[in-house]
Parts: sequence; C-alpha cells; structure tokens
Amino acid sequence: MLLTIDVGNTHTTLGLFDGEDIVEHWRISTDARRTADELAVLLQGLMGMHPLLGDELGDGIDGIAICATVPSVLHELREVTRRYYGDVPAVLVEPGVKTGVPILTDNPKEVGADRIINAVAAVELYGGPAVVVDFGTATTFDAVSARGEYVGGVIAPGIEISVEALGVKGAQLRKIEVARPRSVIGKNTVEAMQSGIVYGFAGQVDGVVQRMTRELAADPEDVTVIATGGLAPMVLGEASVIDEHEPWLTLIGLRLVYERNVSRM
Repeated sequence: MLLTIDVGNTHTTLGLFDGEDIVEHWRISTDARRTADELAVLLQGLMGMHPLLGDELGDGIDGIAICATVPSVLHELREVTRRYYGDVPAVLVEPGVKTGVPILTDNPKEVGADRIINAVAAVELYGGPAVVVDFGTATTFDAVSARGEYVGGVIAPGIEISVEALGVKGAQLRKIEVARPRSVIGKNTVEAMQSGIVYGFAGQVDGVVQRMTRELAADPEDVTVIATGGLAPMVLGEASVIDEHEPWLTLIGLRLVYERNVSRM
C-alpha cells in the first residue's frame, strides 16, 4: 500500500492507497514541535487500526509520498522515512521532483507544494483548463491552463482564520462554530457571524473564480472548477461556480507524483 501525507499549516491529512483506491484516511493537527520519533509513534497508532496492515511500523507499506507547507515538519518526516521506513521508496515533493506540470510563474520555487500537487490531480482527473479552490488555513485558487500548465493563482484568508480574527478583534464578538445559519439574515450575533462567514466566502469564491475563468479561457464555461479542503462542504451548497468536489485531491496528486518518480529512484 502507498501512504500519502499532506502536511498543511493547521491540519495534516494522511491516506492509504491500494492501487488507485483510497482505502483509509486520517486527519490530525499539524504540530511543528513534534519530533521524528513522536511522528513515528503517531503513525504506528493510526495504521495499527487498519486490518490490512501489520502491527509493526512499516508492515504493509510499499511506498510513501509526502508534501508539506511546514518546513520543520518536512524535516522530521524525512527523518521518519529514513529511520523507520528505510527499505520503502519515499517521494518528498520538493524542487527537482517530477510532477508533469510545468509551473509558469515568476518564481516557481515559491509556489506551495500542495498547490502544485492539486494541479497534478486536477489535470489527471478533469483535464484543463481548470481552477482548484482549496479551503484550508488559507483559501487558495489555482489556475491550470488547457495545456495542463500551472499558471498562477490567488491566496485569501481562510475560513478558520477569519473566524478567529472576528473573535479576537471584535470587542463584543467571540469565536463561533462554523456552521450554516437558519437564514442569511441572522436573528442573533452568532447567526449573524455564521452568515457572514458562509455566505461571505461563497460570494468570494464566485467572484474570484468568475474573474479567473475569464482570464483563463476564451469561453469560461470550458473551465472546470474543483473544490477541495476540509472546509469545502461549508461553501459547496452556496457557491454557484463549483463543478466538482474532490476531498482527496491532494492525496490523489501525491499518488500520481509518487508513480511518476518511483521508477527513477
């Protein structure tokens, strides 16, 4: 089986693939203070619950693919693969790794690995042109051309960041649960804040994507818009521009990148 690990600023998502099928997944908090040994113990605990894997760390794992937006965690995961999975092929997404997607930006090295991985999966699953909207710590919008090239994107504050900012900066406001309110017009402070988050972000998605698609293709209808990320379900029912929802887009992209690089190792 292939173990895929997507390290985000707030959460880390892990997935187990049996061929092209994702058979198990986990979501944990990202902690930049965890050491390689702590990460190894955590992985052993999670994978020990799966019936197709052995009790020992590494049993049943044939390959590992990792991308991380937190450099310190990437460093520790590199040590995990060396110490605990020494005989298992591992692909860590970084400069020099073959993705199959040309990066047409001013400085390709500054583009987050997860955004490139999302583009890889988008091209494979839906073709180009496409826009990927990833609802994570930041809400990112990434554009893929008709030729499968990564051409750039947009970065906006994420849903959770916005909720926390309202609670911290608003004298009479507090942190709330991100949930869909009963109506757009809130009848109390909590519902009013929830409405602002849910419908405000839906409006942001519609507005940004519509502008991106006009730049990306002569006919905006030719552009496939894909939503991913842990908070995507909060906006899916309200944003009118989303064509596809693929919660495991990054993990699928990691599988594809692993397959394109493992033969070269």
